[in-house]
Amino acid sequence: MKGKKPFEAAAIEAWEEAGVRGTVRKKPVGCYTYLKELDDGDVAPCIVDVFQIEITEISNDFKEQGQRILEWVSPDEAARRVREVELKSLLVEFEARGRKTPGPG
Repeated sequence: MKGKKPFEAAAIEAWEEAGVRGTVRKKPVGCYTYLKELDDGDVAPCIVDVFQIEITEISNDFKEQGQRILEWVSPDEAARRVREVELKSLLVEFEARGRKTPGPG
């Protein structure tokens, strides 16, 4: 997305595609590659950065509603459901990184 930092674009995509908003971490947790089929039938290689979002809002009214089936699953179950080997690995190795809390003292 032109004019947006990658983590900002990820937050916009999460809203448009899944109806979720929250705090997105600025650094990606990883990336994966896939081949995207274009409208004209051509195929383009894509590299996708994956960002963690701590969700604070969920809506049933979002841009791509009806184009997707949404279901909350564990990272392991998500890994079983995706085709991209690199994304499978990211999901299996995923560890949620919550907000930093101050230590004792």
